[in-house]
Order: sequence, then C-alpha cells, then structure tokens
Amino acid sequence: MIEPRDEAELAESIRGATGPLRIRGGGTRPVGRPVAGAVLSTSALTGITLYEPGALTLVARAGTPLAKIEAALAAEGQRLAFEPMDHRRLLGTDGTPTIGGVVAANVSGPRRVQAGACRDSLIGVRFVDGIGTAIKNGGRVMKNVTGYDLAKLMAGSFGTLGVLSEVSFKVLPAHEAVVSLSIGGLDDARAIAALTAALRSPFEVSGAAHLREERLTLIRLEGLADSVAYRVGRLRALLADFGAIGVEEDAARAIWANLRDVAVFSGRPGDVWRLSVKPSDAPGLVARMGARAVVYDWGGGLIWALMPEGDDLRARLGDFAGHATLIRASEETRARIAVFHPEPAPVAALTAGLRARFDPRGILNPGLMG
Repeated sequence: MIEPRDEAELAESIRGATGPLRIRGGGTRPVGRPVAGAVLSTSALTGITLYEPGALTLVARAGTPLAKIEAALAAEGQRLAFEPMDHRRLLGTDGTPTIGGVVAANVSGPRRVQAGACRDSLIGVRFVDGIGTAIKNGGRVMKNVTGYDLAKLMAGSFGTLGVLSEVSFKVLPAHEAVVSLSIGGLDDARAIAALTAALRSPFEVSGAAHLREERLTLIRLEGLADSVAYRVGRLRALLADFGAIGVEEDAARAIWANLRDVAVFSGRPGDVWRLSVKPSDAPGLVARMGARAVVYDWGGGLIWALMPEGDDLRARLGDFAGHATLIRASEETRARIAVFHPEPAPVAALTAGLRARFDPRGILNPGLMG
C-alpha cells in the first residue's frame, strides 16, 4: 500500500506510478466497479489546517477522519450543513470515514432539500492529477481562474480525475432544536402526498422520509426552539387530514441519523439501489420493482430499494425518467452490472474529455465509474 504523508509525497507517488492506482480514503465506501491496481491511501494526510468559526470556514487534509471534523465543529456550536451519510452499517464495512472520501463521493444526507449536497458547501480543493501535478482551486472565497469550477467537479468524481489532498468548507451554526413528526399507516401515494405538502409549505422542512414496509412517514424540523415549536403546530394543522401525527423530540436526532444511513437495510441480505426520480413517478416505479424493502428519502429526492442479489434493476424497470445507482452488491455483480447510471452520449463525451485532461494515463481508479 502507498501511504503518502503530504501532498509532495502524493504527487511523487502518482508521477512514479507504472500502472493503475486504486484510491482509498478510510475504506468505508466500496462503491463502483472493482478496480485492480496498487492501493494509494490518503489516510496519512490528516489534520485541520484552518478553522475560523467567526468566518464559518474550515480547511482540512483529505485523510482527516470525519468524526474529528464534526467534533471540532460541535465544540464551537457549528456543523457541516449537508449531514454526510455514514455508509458503514449499510455496506457492512469497517474503517474510518474521511473528509476526502466524503467529497470524492459527494456524500450527503436528507438535509439536501434545505442545505444542498456536499458540493454546495465545498469552497475549495487541493488535489493531484493523474500526471502528478498539484492543483489548487478556490479557498475562503471561490475564485475560478482555470475555466473549471474544480471544487464542484471533484465532488462526486470518485478519485477518477485526481486525488484530493485538502478540502475547504463553508460551515453553519448547529441547530438548537430538532423535532421529528410521524404519521403511521399511509400507503406510498398518500405518504408522498403528505411529504410533498410538507415540503411545499413555508415551514422549512429539513427532512422528509417514508418507510414503505413499516408504513411510517417522517418529517423533520430544525432551528431555534421557538421557531421549531411554532412550525410543528402549523404542520400538524396542515397535515391533519393524513392521520394522527406524533411528535418526537428526545429521539429525533437518532431517528434521522438512522434514516440518513439507511440503517433499516443493515445486515439484511440483498443488493441496495438508490434511485432519483420525479415524485409523481415513484409509486408506479416501486410497484414494478419487486423490492424487498423501500425507503423514500423524499427530502433528498431519493428511493432506496433492497433488491434480490444480482438483480439488474434497470433492466427490470426499462426506460424511466431519472437514474439508478447500485450502492451495495458483491464484486461479481458490480463487475457485471453498470454501477452508475449510463450517461447520455453528449454527457459521456464530456466526461471522457475531462478524464483525458486530468488523467491522460488513465491510472486513477480506472473503470470504477465505467
């Protein structure tokens, strides 16, 4: 395993590579097609290099454990706005999630509806491209001088364009109060109607989900205590026609951490797919899936589906408006079925051009997203 201790060593390792490199952060997220090659780990690139609470700015090396960053922020009453998902329970992995891995996979949570995804909080990156050149883009104030918004480009590139060495974020104050509302007994169509009504309301919903098998519909409100209390009352009145509404305060954070991590699928056999579709299309698609279990993360616009092992969900559904990603499956299945949704030809050509520009030797996680 190659473990550079700083950006200079990282650049030297990539320049000296004679074959494919398998980029790894904390080893918690084996998503994508299997990659053969020498393991290049960023786990030794650690440390918060700048944190200015007053400026709501944090900069850290890519291998810094996510837990260390969240602890530093919590000590100052702050947070990462996009509440990154922890994949370990869902994927059955060990290791330590790193901030670079979060950015590389654009990992986000149910608060996307309000705060956006990881890339929306990212204000700067440092990385090394496929020929060993260190590149910096952005910082405390995003300024694009290269023609590319490289911070946004690197988020979700899964190490195929460059290996992150440092990332910069805009952070936000922590919430004073968190409340979870629940409605039981709704079918998919009624649940989506309830969630849509809540999300369209002016009451600043920060999470909306439905567990199909449990017939449990959940809505989250966050913010100042008085504001949350007011919005809870207004939402209960708005949604009264959907049934009795429970209110949970003490366990609200744990409830939404479990939803964020799709913990309901943890330890259950089967492959896990994530779909992004229009709300109106969702019940019909789910009815055609034959899924063992379904979770709607509707604030994030996602369907999580637990499917039989080795099943090609895209083939089962045929053409539909949206995309499907295979998140959990065996290596054999991930080698046989495209993990990421096939791109339209113009987008695929653009993607290929970017990879040729940033990794002309094709050595960074080759084939992982193909």
